[in-house]
Amino acid sequence: MPVLEIKNLSVDFVNGSHVTHAVKNVSMTLEKGEMLAVVGESGSGKSVTALSVLQLLPYPAAKHPSGSITFGGEELVGAKEGPMRAIRGNKISMIFQEPMTSLNPLHTIEKQIAEVLHIHKNLSAEKTRARVVELLGLVGLERLTNRLNAYPHELSGGQRQRVMIAMALANDPEILIADEPTTAVDVTVQAQILKLLKELQQKLGMAILLITHDLNVVRKVADRVVVMKSGEVVETADTKTLFAEPQHPYTQMLLAAQPGGAPEPCDESAAPVITGTDVKVWFPIKQGVFRRTVDHVKAVDGISLNIRPGETVGVVGESGSGKTTLGLALLRLIRSMGDVRFDDKNLNDFNEKDMRSLRKDIQIVFQDPYGALSPRMSVGQIIGEGLEVHFPALSAKEREVRVIDALVETGLDADMRHRYPHEFSGGQRQRIAIARAMVLKPRFVVLDEPTSALDMSVQAQIVALLKDLQVKHKLAYMFISHDLKVVRAMSHHVIVMKGGKVVETGPAADIFDNPQEPYTKALLAAAMNIEVVDAA
Repeated sequence: MPVLEIKNLSVDFVNGSHVTHAVKNVSMTLEKGEMLAVVGESGSGKSVTALSVLQLLPYPAAKHPSGSITFGGEELVGAKEGPMRAIRGNKISMIFQEPMTSLNPLHTIEKQIAEVLHIHKNLSAEKTRARVVELLGLVGLERLTNRLNAYPHELSGGQRQRVMIAMALANDPEILIADEPTTAVDVTVQAQILKLLKELQQKLGMAILLITHDLNVVRKVADRVVVMKSGEVVETADTKTLFAEPQHPYTQMLLAAQPGGAPEPCDESAAPVITGTDVKVWFPIKQGVFRRTVDHVKAVDGISLNIRPGETVGVVGESGSGKTTLGLALLRLIRSMGDVRFDDKNLNDFNEKDMRSLRKDIQIVFQDPYGALSPRMSVGQIIGEGLEVHFPALSAKEREVRVIDALVETGLDADMRHRYPHEFSGGQRQRIAIARAMVLKPRFVVLDEPTSALDMSVQAQIVALLKDLQVKHKLAYMFISHDLKVVRAMSHHVIVMKGGKVVETGPAADIFDNPQEPYTKALLAAAMNIEVVDAA
């Protein structure tokens, strides 16, 4: 008997007279100890199906016109809240796609993991702390065991994702629903997380429902695969068969889609758009009653770089290596030491008012699009807000035309401007964030994991779009990513970071084809599915 059985499940979202058919007659089974992967493009209904299992959809707007979900013979569709609370986080746990919006910003990491244990296990304080430390070690966060009082905003995206995994594993659930569990982590940590999930699956006999757009992940760990498109299941097969002999044209398209190619050559004699010289970002560590500074966390420690018009500098490294902090320092969104120059103007001499006039020329696409998009504004308002600030002479009609152009350029429908962020999938929200930055026609853009939430086919589209925009407008990019295949497709020059310092830097071809440092070799080995050597 399957541990989880979904039969003819349909999900509609009702908004007044408008009905969206998100899931249509989906059926699948999950056996005990099995890892079942559900794959498909953004908006295919993967996450909606998973959320239906735990009855976490926004009811009553979400409705089930048909279908059944049984867990151990117990019907979950329409189940009362009491029985569902006993199941959620205990018998069935879930790792959500966006950790920053799933973790409570007001509670420490220890408190949030301990809460799951307290509700379902009622452990003593001593046993709870020991279990929290054990869980953090399991997910590769040994260093956080000395920072249990840290808050989510003090962690990198990858660290937050691993905290979510620790919470989900706390009570040794029978089923783990993993919604894009490796989206925000770098390649070496991805290998660790996948190995951990596989080991736990075998050790505990735990069944895993894995939702992902990363087919490399599916190939490594899944036993069977369900392929979804537009809310429907188009193909189901064991993993080996699916990759060797895909039957449906859509599955064949997914397997063939890979970001590739190389960037167009840039003019290496051109003057840099932005220059950083010995950039440092040190965060003080304070202790004692008087909060004296006793040391510093050297997030960025003496990095220099130049980015020319039409050039992309890729910045790679593990979570917490300082990649995003370096980008924020160049944009003057956090304080830094050293010189940062834009068009040979020293930005350290600019106050906040002076910087505001430059914001249309220097933009950023953040890693977490849901956290970066206001839930109270429509997509049209979000994309058009920058136009109102920086181009006040534009009429409402002219602004709308530019918003529509930006949406179309990023592969979205113009009618989507009337909808709100929560109505979109993770990949669609990421494209909205890109449209918001590009609508201002900037000269320098920091792209912080812009493709991490996107499926393979859309990744290829976004990479092609970013390249086209770069060539057309001579844009300078800093491309921050843990996905080395995308970095190679985008970058002219690559900086490899670890612990706030540059480990290796040079032309992209040299870094990828002839890496010199052990740490760089380990990153590339993990990306190419080769056994990772010790990068310490």
